[in-house]
Formats: sequence, structure tokens, C-alpha cells
Amino acid sequence: MKTIYKMVNLDCANCAAKMERAVSKLPEIQSAQVQFITQKMVIETENTPTPELFAQIQKACRRIDADCKVTQRGGTMNKEQKKDLVRILIAAVLWIIAWLLPLEGYYKLIAFLVPYLLIGYDVLWSAIRNILHGQVFDENFLMAVASVGAFCVAQYPEAVAVLLFYQIGELFQSLAVGKSRRSIAALMDIRPDFARVLRAGNELTIDPQMVEVGETLIVKPGERIPLDAVITKGETAVDTSALTGESLPCDKRVGDNIISGSINLSGMIEAKVKSSFAESTVSRVLDLVENSSAKKARTEAFITRFAKYYTPCVVISAVLLAVLPPLILKQSFGEWVTRALTFLVVSCPCALVISVPLSFFGGIGGASKSGILIKGANDLEALSKVDTVVFDKTGTLTLGRFEVTAVHAQEMPEAELLDIAALAESYSNHPIALSIIKAHGGHLDKSRVSSIEEISGFGVTAVIDGKKVFVGNDKLMHRAGVHWKDCHLPGTTVHIAADGEYMGHIVISDTIKPDAKEAILALKRNGVQKTIMLTGDNKKNGEAVAKELGLDEAKTQLLPDEKVSAVEALLLDKPKNKTLAFVGDGINDAPVLARADVGIAMGALGSDAAIEAADIVLMDDRLTGLSKAMQISRKTMRIVRQNIVLSLLIKAVVLVLGALGFANMWFAVFADVGVMILAILNAMRALYSQK
Repeated sequence: MKTIYKMVNLDCANCAAKMERAVSKLPEIQSAQVQFITQKMVIETENTPTPELFAQIQKACRRIDADCKVTQRGGTMNKEQKKDLVRILIAAVLWIIAWLLPLEGYYKLIAFLVPYLLIGYDVLWSAIRNILHGQVFDENFLMAVASVGAFCVAQYPEAVAVLLFYQIGELFQSLAVGKSRRSIAALMDIRPDFARVLRAGNELTIDPQMVEVGETLIVKPGERIPLDAVITKGETAVDTSALTGESLPCDKRVGDNIISGSINLSGMIEAKVKSSFAESTVSRVLDLVENSSAKKARTEAFITRFAKYYTPCVVISAVLLAVLPPLILKQSFGEWVTRALTFLVVSCPCALVISVPLSFFGGIGGASKSGILIKGANDLEALSKVDTVVFDKTGTLTLGRFEVTAVHAQEMPEAELLDIAALAESYSNHPIALSIIKAHGGHLDKSRVSSIEEISGFGVTAVIDGKKVFVGNDKLMHRAGVHWKDCHLPGTTVHIAADGEYMGHIVISDTIKPDAKEAILALKRNGVQKTIMLTGDNKKNGEAVAKELGLDEAKTQLLPDEKVSAVEALLLDKPKNKTLAFVGDGINDAPVLARADVGIAMGALGSDAAIEAADIVLMDDRLTGLSKAMQISRKTMRIVRQNIVLSLLIKAVVLVLGALGFANMWFAVFADVGVMILAILNAMRALYSQK
């Protein structure tokens, strides 16, 4: 059973990792995830968590950070941030006054001790409490030891500065993370507050979760559409920008689908509900965004492990630096203790631990603003390495709007052949079946059909008027043992046979998406080396589409399981450290989406199975979103690498300079707090992406 708790006042990414490990070790807990960015804890248990277990979770988290509270409801950080800002300002003023006054001896000590305790009492207390609970090596410990040590060697201004600038950095971190959270929380505004429902002739305003499938919604101008539905009365313009990133309104009329979370702009409409709130587009979007930080990228996971071992190693190195050189070189301990304290201040891993997950979260947030939903940081990282893109054809590269363009009958009227095909397809929702039924246009006497079977990747078989009828592709004819005839016209050929006798065929054409060619060119400009199409369509039609779009390769006449095999073969051939992306939209694409390194589903109204199996969802159904998603992922990874190199390089340089005596405590403060602020500012760039 999955349970989600809110983490109030969770401001330390390193502490979040420790809490995750501590809670995971509790009895009854099968797994635990602490999501620092979204301030959530997700636990898996076999049974419903008991109050006793919840108390143990709270206790385990308080041991690591007494200010963090595990609750079942949300909290706010604004008041705490204001208190911290006031405390920092007062301490800064007292620090400056103490520095300017011509004081000596104990008077000077007391003058600096007042701002020190004001700004650092919580850090000192956290360090003492964590040591008592066995949580020694964290930033509180480093700051406490460094600042107390500075007092011991009479570096009073530096001692206060260490904690003052550390607290400034922590406040800045809190504000930056808060901004990132709010940018994602803006998506949560798409959640509808109410639904107007027509029941027994009366208009009722109720919770969207109380609305049942099939009921009639009433949506007035300016209101948010609460559930996925089909318009039954009226017409309007709909703003879908919050979901798809599309800035222009979409005109909707009777028979058109409308998606939850979008806004009705102009006219009052009535619409029939297609799905419950839990299965609606808005619910799926919110679930994807809220849980995106749970799937950590390899880089992020590495940094978390790195910080776990990095801090103890640095503390041990600082102790050795303070003790060994004086003993070996017969020098004063004071100078080397000062160097060791500088070493400790520099070593705080905050810049890395916060900036890397913040960068990934910013990239996911920036993508969501453009109508691109990325399920996790690992998917964002994998997308940045895509070298090969594989496409489904129907509904992905083409519009999936099939129309009958020719009917070629053997020894019967064309209308009769179309009638037989429409009866055989009358129980199918496949686009080809719907196009045949639409072309028939008349009444279908379904009593003539005694049985029907749809064979995925082949077509349908049915018993009509006592005859065994086959309607499908070349492979179905081969299976039926029927000699079929090819057609010279472009498009998909649907053959019809009855009792082993070939009766003719119907030609159905699909239209290539207007932005498909531009999307393929954009991918190649973005460094994609190979573009491939997999389709169940015939070779002639498939290769014609591939040629027109400029694809490198087309594999045709594939069954769903053969598509999976084709992708598996491509995965073996792809370059090392590169990834393969598959783009599809239909229910038959779900297995391939799941098998690819990166599965990309097209459109908010695509198959639920495809969206569930995919790693990335393009909400507006535009293929040009692929290159946009790749640009965002690569920008995010550049920022991540910049932050890692910036943090480690500056810290390494100052660590060496400090150990050699060329860098004092002020350099150390910059290498800690300054680098953290620079890394956070850089990470926040990932939030912004040009549409």
C-alpha cells in the first residue's frame, strides 16, 4: 500500500537522503522515498500504516532535522523565511558594529559572541543533537566545528562570518527551492474546483470526483472544464495552454472532445462525460508532475551517494591536516588548526546536493510549461543522450484520419463489397474500420453477423450470412489461403475474401501530419543520427511515407510483437552511452514504448495504455515537440554538469590553497556559500525554456 506524507520545513537535500535511509529501515516499511523538491515522503507498506508507525516515522525524521515535520497535510515556509531574514539582518548589524568598535580581550569576545549565538544557535543545537543520535557527518557538524574552532584561535569575525553567510546561503536555497516548487505548483491550478451537472432537469454544482461517466456537464464561459467529455450542445473556444503549451484557443463544436483542465472561453456548452475524474486528463497530468521527482537520474543518485562518503572523508582529512604536519615538521599547532578549520568550511557539500536535483526539477518544470510531461529525472537524462528515434506511423507521423479512396470489386457491385466489409468491421474501433463504416454511410443489418474476431496486426474475421469472411491485410489473406491482388494506388489496401474466394479490395489513405517533415529535420539538426519508422502497413505505402519525410529507414508489415523485436535489435546496435527513443500513440504501441530507452507518447487524448507505458508525453500531439524536449533535456544536463564541475573545481582549488596556507576563512566562506548561490542560480535557468 502506498501512503504519501507532507514534509514541512524540509530545506536540506542531504537531510532528505538521510531521512529516506532511516525510514526505509523501520519495521513494516517495504520502501521509502523522500522527494526533497516536492516536500513529500512516499512509503510502501503491506497494510495501512498504523498511528504507531507514523509516530516512528516522525521520530526518525526529527532525529535528523528537528525543524522538519512529517504531516498528512501541507504547510508553509513563508513565516519561517521571514523570521530567518530578520535574524540574519540583526546578526549582521551586530557583527558589523563589533567589527568597528575598538574592543580587545574579553570585550571583543563578548561583542562577537552575541551575533554568533543569535545566528548560529540552531546550527550548534542541530549538530549536538545529531551527534547524540549518531548522525555526525553533516553540514551542521562542519559549520559548528569550523566556527567554534575559529573562536578558539581568536578569529572572532571569521567565526561569525562562517555561520552568518551559511545562514544566508540556506535562506537563499529555501527561496530558490520555493520558487521552483511554485513554478510546478502553477500547474496544479488546472485542478477544477467544481462541476455543474444536469440531473433530473436540475443544475447541480458538485465535486468533480462525484460525477459519473455518461452524465451531462454544463460549462459556462470562463469556467474550467472539470472532466474529459464530448460536446452535445453549443460551441465555444477552449484555452488548452495550461495542458499543451498551445497559446491559441481551439474552436470546439458538437461532437468534439474537450479535455479537463482547459478553460471554456466564449460560449456555454453541454457535454457528455467520457471518463471519471481519477481517469481524466487533468488527473493524469497532476499525477505525472507530482511524482516526477521520485525517479532519480543516475547523476542525481551518484551525487547523493557521493555526499554520503565525501563529508566523512573530508573531516578525517581535516583532522590529519591539523595533527600530522605539526608533528612531522615540528611546527605550531595553531597555524595548522586554522588551515584545518578552513578545510572544513570549504568541504560542505551543499552546492552539489541541492543544485543537481534542483536542476532536474527545473528542467521538468520548464518542459511542463511547453506541454511536455517528463515522468522523472532519469527520463530527462536519457532523453539528452538520444541518438536513434523510432516512429510508429499511423497517428504519429500521419493524422490517423483514414478515408476510403477506392473500392475495387471482383464480380459484384462495389456497394455490396463495401457493405460486407462494413458489416465485418462494425464491432471494431480501429481507425481503418471506422473509415470503412463511414464510407458505407447506410444502415448496417448486424443480425446478418453471427460471429466476429479481431486479429491484431491482421484484420478481422466474421461469419456473415453463414459465410466465413476475411477483411484485412496481405498477411490475413495468406493465413486464409486466398490468392489476393495488389493495388497500384497509394494507401492502405484492405482485402476482402469469403469462403476462400477473393472478392476485391478497398483502398484507404491517410494524411501525413503537417509538421512531420519539419520535425524530422529538427531532430537531425539536434544531432539525431538515425530516424526509423516501424509500421504494420504494406511495404509500398510505408516506404512512400518514409521517403517523403526523409526518414533513414522503414520497416513495414510488422505485427505488434515484431515491433518489439525490431526495437530490441536496434537497441543492440545503438552506440554505447547513447539511447533509443520510440514515439507512438496507440494501444498497440504500449509494449514498444515500455521496451525503448525512452518511450514518448503523442497527445493528451492518446491511448491510456500508451501514456501509462511512456516516459514522456507530448500533450499537444505535435511532432515538433520532440526536438523541443531534446533541447530542454540537453540544456538541463549542461546545467547539471556545469554545477558539478563548478562546485568541485572551486572547492578543490580552495581546499589545496587552504591546506597550503594561501587561503583564509574568507576564501572558505566563498567556496561554500558563494559557490552554492552560484550553483542554485545556474540551476534555476532550467526552469525557463523558450516556447
